[in-house]
Amino acid sequence: MFSCRTTAWPPRLVTVPGLHGSEGAHWQTWLERQFARSLRVEQADWEAPNVERWAQAVNDLLARQRGPFVLAAHSFGCLAAAHALKQRAQRASSADVVGVLFVAPASPRKFAFAGAFDATRVAVPSILIGSETDPWMPLEEARELAQRFGSAFVNLGDAGHINTAAGFGPWPRSKYFVDTLAHCAAPLRFRDDTALLDPASPVAA
Repeated sequence: MFSCRTTAWPPRLVTVPGLHGSEGAHWQTWLERQFARSLRVEQADWEAPNVERWAQAVNDLLARQRGPFVLAAHSFGCLAAAHALKQRAQRASSADVVGVLFVAPASPRKFAFAGAFDATRVAVPSILIGSETDPWMPLEEARELAQRFGSAFVNLGDAGHINTAAGFGPWPRSKYFVDTLAHCAAPLRFRDDTALLDPASPVAA
């Protein structure tokens, strides 16, 4: 069980997009507008995924800014964020990250060409959102990855890759997840396969 750290408040949102980046209609772009001083990790080449280089871009941004931070990653960005956090934990420099939202992670097996990825426990509270119809990662693989990360797992149902093409532009629930992490509540609030997390909020709106 994770415990909350005493940090400056509120944490800054940092989005970590996946392959090709996240366009203006993407939920990550919408989410950035919901938080003051939000940041986005930029990659030198959005068409060339590489675990080490993309993780380094995450760490470089965090090193330049003042935390604390909550990360919201999508697709291959989830692998980059998790790898970056592993590196930071090894250097004892992870205290400024207080939570991570992993949405529709890309399968490490499909991105084996992008470098080695070892899914180990994330040292901060985290939530992993999977989909029953995600072409980039089957639901059971997403569930297994959540277990390896030590993340609370949420099955979003028939939600595709949880991107713009699947109807996830403005997505109020993503803010709900980030707010939950900012309050360090993920391990307490969510359980495996929780479906009705916020009855007042639609899956995609």
